[in-house]
Amino acid sequence: MSTKKLFDILPQQGVANITGDPYVLIEDLYLDSREVSDGGAFFARKGWVTDGHRYIDKAIENGAKVIFAQHDEPQTHLPGITYVYYKNAKSFLGELAHRFFGLPSNRIKLIGVTGTNGKSSTVTLLYHMFMKLGVKAGLLSTIENRIGNVGLPSQYTTPDAIALNRLLSQMVDEGCEYVFMEVSSHAIHQGRIAGLDFAGGVFTNITHDHLDYHHTFREYLEVKKSFFDDLPKEAFALSNVDDKNGKVMLQNTNARKFYYGLHTFCDYKTRILENTIEGLLLEINGRQVHCNLSGVFNASNLSAVFGVGHLCGFQEEDILLNMSMLRGVEGRFDKVMDADKGITGIVDYAHTPDALEKVMDTIREVLTPGRRVIAVIGCGGDRDKAKRPLMTKIALNYADWVVITSDNPRSENPDSILDDMVVGLSVEDHKKLIRITDRKEAIHAACALAHSKDIVLVAGKGHEKYQEINGVKHPFDDKEILREYLTSG
Repeated sequence: MSTKKLFDILPQQGVANITGDPYVLIEDLYLDSREVSDGGAFFARKGWVTDGHRYIDKAIENGAKVIFAQHDEPQTHLPGITYVYYKNAKSFLGELAHRFFGLPSNRIKLIGVTGTNGKSSTVTLLYHMFMKLGVKAGLLSTIENRIGNVGLPSQYTTPDAIALNRLLSQMVDEGCEYVFMEVSSHAIHQGRIAGLDFAGGVFTNITHDHLDYHHTFREYLEVKKSFFDDLPKEAFALSNVDDKNGKVMLQNTNARKFYYGLHTFCDYKTRILENTIEGLLLEINGRQVHCNLSGVFNASNLSAVFGVGHLCGFQEEDILLNMSMLRGVEGRFDKVMDADKGITGIVDYAHTPDALEKVMDTIREVLTPGRRVIAVIGCGGDRDKAKRPLMTKIALNYADWVVITSDNPRSENPDSILDDMVVGLSVEDHKKLIRITDRKEAIHAACALAHSKDIVLVAGKGHEKYQEINGVKHPFDDKEILREYLTSG
């Protein structure tokens, strides 16, 4: 049976055809699987929603010849089927997939970027800069995946181990020299990056997020840190020294340590000379460069980009020249200008308290004196509830008007999410708060409130082109809706 049919049985589980190398490594034990090289393999493991072991019999019915399972004791063994029992559920599939696809990360320079905020922007800026430097590169990000100039859709920040290694193998085959990859805490914890050989790792920052999954901030931090703990000594580890956990991240790494930042002496020190809605004038290691991005957070991201370029052996002059030509990343401080009304709209992915505070702080820095900020914010359903009132309070601290609305409610009632967002607000807070559950109507209301030189921020979804409600993804594009209302009437 084809690989596609096996995926159809259990899409969240791993499937691979067993061809080529007949040996599978399991905790220092090699099992000969040559007799099943013409069949398929079904990888069963316990997931968040279901247990893949329930589907083993169905996989065999559909043609699987080798079964990977977590159980210590064999169940019923059928003739002609090879059973492989593994114990390390988090790393086994990643290591297996890496071997199956020919160790692709060993044949490229793979750079991973992890942190709460800034991952997508940093890897995307790195990808575009290296392409401008004449180096064919690959990109693995929340926004999109790219092999050279060819774009591919992206569903997750970090794909599952099989999809990830398949993509890396394609990138090798297409001649990519470098690959820039977002590394999420989920991917680290679930072993999706197990077996990969990273040439470098970058830490952006760590703030309140994903506590619905990791339960405590300490656990979240330790998961992020483990990425650097596992880097080989030949790799580089580049960390944001301005983050209070920037040095903690590299405490136990064997990789070569470097730091970047805006406020502390470090290997790649950046100063902001000008910060306007049109862009940044920066001084990096004593050299000036004008960039087309705005905001302190972008200055930090660009400092990391400069550091990676230098650590990969490029000349500072070439790095700065190509940095000056970089454009903003979709859905990250993404501007929509209305020349007739003089209103600026901004779409940003900010969906954590820290990210929202940074983008709103940047807006206040570039705002024309005397003009106003109108913010549209929401919080995702089935995610960390503790951050909901924090998001609202931050928006109220910076904006003149705040419209709270639905984000991706998923399986939750949107109005219940909004109830959580207003917990603890004062009477004064409510005077500049508007509650509109329908996101399109909320954006419309914000645009109607805006006057000339005002800035309308729509935060939370960024590049996403959908709104997820009860398991269904409905078409929804913040930027297009914002453009429609700003330029109408």
